[in-house]
Amino acid sequence: MAVIRRVYVEKKAGYDVEARALLLDLRDNLAVKGLSGLRLLNRYDVSGVSAREMARARHAIFSEPPVDEIYDESFPLAAGETAFAIEYLPGQYDQRADSAAQCLQLLTPGSRPQVASARVIVLKGKLLPGQLKKIKQYCINPVDSRLAAMGKPRSLELPTARPGGIPFLKGFISFSGTELQRLGSELGLAMDAADLDHCQAHFRDREKRHPTLTEIRLLDTYWSDHCRHTTFLTAITRVDIAAGAGNEPLRRAYGRYLETRSRVAAARRQEISLMDLALLAMRELREKGRLADVEFSEEINACSMTAIVDVDGKNQEWLVMFKNETHNHPTEIEPFGGAATCLGGALRDPLSGRSFVYQALRVTGSGDPRQAVALTLPGKLPQRKITTDAAQGFSSYGNQVGLATGQVAEIYHPGYVAKRLEIGAVIGAVPAKNVRRRAPKAGDVVLLVGGRTGRDGIGGATGSSKAHSESSLLTCGAEVQKGNPPCERKLQRLFRDPRASRLIKRCNDFGAGGVAVAVGELAPGLE
Repeated sequence: MAVIRRVYVEKKAGYDVEARALLLDLRDNLAVKGLSGLRLLNRYDVSGVSAREMARARHAIFSEPPVDEIYDESFPLAAGETAFAIEYLPGQYDQRADSAAQCLQLLTPGSRPQVASARVIVLKGKLLPGQLKKIKQYCINPVDSRLAAMGKPRSLELPTARPGGIPFLKGFISFSGTELQRLGSELGLAMDAADLDHCQAHFRDREKRHPTLTEIRLLDTYWSDHCRHTTFLTAITRVDIAAGAGNEPLRRAYGRYLETRSRVAAARRQEISLMDLALLAMRELREKGRLADVEFSEEINACSMTAIVDVDGKNQEWLVMFKNETHNHPTEIEPFGGAATCLGGALRDPLSGRSFVYQALRVTGSGDPRQAVALTLPGKLPQRKITTDAAQGFSSYGNQVGLATGQVAEIYHPGYVAKRLEIGAVIGAVPAKNVRRRAPKAGDVVLLVGGRTGRDGIGGATGSSKAHSESSLLTCGAEVQKGNPPCERKLQRLFRDPRASRLIKRCNDFGAGGVAVAVGELAPGLE
């Protein structure tokens, strides 16, 4: 069994800014008045390195001697101090541990060592009964983290179960409506009864077999509100506007909408819906030939426009791409990661279009972050924690990927207590000659390139498409990606090289739909 070596790293007095900020937060907002001191330590468990290599890494990788104290195997704990540790749930991407492992691989020849990290919080002072539990609940978000053991593990290897065969859902094509609903509930599907009825009819009448579990989960992801926008595409069959002078503008606007629909052929083929309302102006302009600069293609990425750009006195044709993304649900349940991947997810779309993303903006909606933590609604995180952690997550991702956020607009209103608003938008550009959009053909190779962002192969998007309850914080951890901005920065640099970008026929990013959606949108069929 490999030897596990442990180190603790703590900021020296005067440099412990984060620890002092958390101390004030707990005293002022959690009302733990008896707390007189707080320490923060980063814990690293390492296997696959020798004692000599670990000694070299102590100051070269894990700590900075001018500002850090480093302890081997254990750390000093004074009388009256209480300590507990926090670690990510198994399977969640840990950027700190991954970065340390990469640095160790550069320092030590051979394979990459294994690293596990945790954050240790040391409390000093007189705590009333129940306050330690209160502090742990405040500091540990069960969506992505858990209380870590203080002792060393026997191994850093994550247990992995060998996947078995793909099961068929026996009896599916003959299930009654009640049985279909029970199946949907047991599998935690986002599909409603009508969707399940449609699936049943397809497999019964066309496939003439029972579906596999994978097929149903893939369809559940594709048809989720997050990916398919089912709410916006719901047909509106009746619109009633109450009488009264105050509603006259609504009546006029709705009348103009119907009149415009009657002139636009593309709209007449669609049912009235919120999506039709959103797209009507674009459809009208396109039919009038006033969107000649908009690029339409088979790729499902960012909005793309052509522009003539003066580059050193010479005119060049460029593609300018922009994209906005909401991460309301992920930021609501895991603020740091949700807001970080709001920016990272928005960036992925124009990046998939082979453009270099150079600027961003952020719009948020929150309840009052000054509200007492005790008034937090059951099953929700405190508004202060959501607001501050989300700001740190968005900032952290942008700084690491090298993306400037030119504007931040924060809106505070009681209505956002029900659901957080988190919008990220980006803009990028690329010389048109570096983008070659071609149709895939049989024999083309599909490459999966990038970093691990979470357990999001199939089904991540369905989480934001369901109704949520007090238990959502405990059950939705796998649906929130962990950002890997250094890896996305590498992809930005790769795609900026025309030798790489011109090889790509079609590209799609990994969104919340994961493999289920990203690969399926590349071509009409894949094997």
